[in-house]
Amino acid sequence: MSRRTGRPSYLVAPPAKRQRTRTWVVAAAAAVLVAAPAGGLVGHAVGRPDPTEASVAKMRQADAERDAQQIVELTELAHRTGEELAPIIRAVRQDAEAGRTPERAQVDRWQQTMRRLIAQFADPPSGMTATNVARGGLRSAVDQVAVAVDSVALALDGPSTGRAERMQLAARQATLAVTTWSVAATQLDQVNIDAGQGHQHVHLDVGEVEGALGPDGSAEGTGG
Repeated sequence: MSRRTGRPSYLVAPPAKRQRTRTWVVAAAAAVLVAAPAGGLVGHAVGRPDPTEASVAKMRQADAERDAQQIVELTELAHRTGEELAPIIRAVRQDAEAGRTPERAQVDRWQQTMRRLIAQFADPPSGMTATNVARGGLRSAVDQVAVAVDSVALALDGPSTGRAERMQLAARQATLAVTTWSVAATQLDQVNIDAGQGHQHVHLDVGEVEGALGPDGSAEGTGG
């Protein structure tokens, strides 16, 4: 009687190999279970803002809000200051052109006004660079008008000889102040636009001055 033959040996997986297969499957499943929450933690960490970046963003937001308020305040200051500067500048230039000098009482009032206007720009707050540049230009123009007024005072105090020439020098200083102010006013206009305030024109009302920049003609508050 012939013996019953089994499956060929090459079709029968050795017990050790089957054991290794089961072990690998279990290990792979365990790895998946462990990796799933770990992946969630990694995703959460990536999506969460870095503390340093969040702090920088907060500081930038605070700076932007502070600068926006400074722009409004500086624009109001420029309007008020310009309304007081313009009559002085016009008078100095007109007197020099006519070859006359103003009264001493008038010059004293101008000097008092200029000291007060200069004080308004003392100890300026720190803002964004563009705002600081506009403020510095306005302050420089105010200082130049003050020098022009002091020159008028010297013309009055000095001898009559050469007085007309000294008045002409004062007029040139006043004209330079207009030019300086016009550059700062143009800068402040752009700063207001960038801040969403729209066009804000604070140029001096002194007539045509060669070399001075004028307002662009856009309506106030537009373009923000």
